[in-house]
Amino acid sequence: MIDNAVNITLLSLLAIHAIAIVRMRSLFAVIMLFSGFSFLSAGLFVALDAADVAFTEAAVGAGISTVLMLATLAITYAPEVHKEEKSPTHKPWLPLSVVIITGGMLIYGTSDIPAFGDPNAPAQKHVAPYYLENSLSDTGVPNVVTAVLASYRGFDTLGEVTVIFTAGIAVLLLIGGRRKEKIVAETETKRDSSET
Repeated sequence: MIDNAVNITLLSLLAIHAIAIVRMRSLFAVIMLFSGFSFLSAGLFVALDAADVAFTEAAVGAGISTVLMLATLAITYAPEVHKEEKSPTHKPWLPLSVVIITGGMLIYGTSDIPAFGDPNAPAQKHVAPYYLENSLSDTGVPNVVTAVLASYRGFDTLGEVTVIFTAGIAVLLLIGGRRKEKIVAETETKRDSSET
């Protein structure tokens, strides 16, 4: 009963955050709301006993992403430009319909998934017992979750880390390129003013 109340509360707060993010125009406020959304998602993952996913969401979603977005906002600051998103020039019906259709397809696709924690689910009857019984002898790692993430699913974890690393490098390259353009523009402005 308490678990359901916690889950419903967290989902409600996530929905409120999502609506506020869509309605907000201040870029700084949107970044802070995204950070709060990530923290709430991490809390929901903890409530659903997915501590490893919660840790990743808190570290990457609320931590690194927030820092990178704030750094980008600070570096691209120009006093003559407002730090607010421009109002859309089109109606949101097409994006809204795509989201509704996609969401409906996802809900339909999950309709035959076994119930959460169902002991008769295939993952509980075949995969989980194998990991619990053989992870120490197969990998030499006493922690089953670590054995699954680092050994059994090692290539998957490597792929996830590579995607995060690549995204981080891309953001740093974009920020660095913008900074160089700004420095070059300031240098040319100073040179032009000194020549006149």
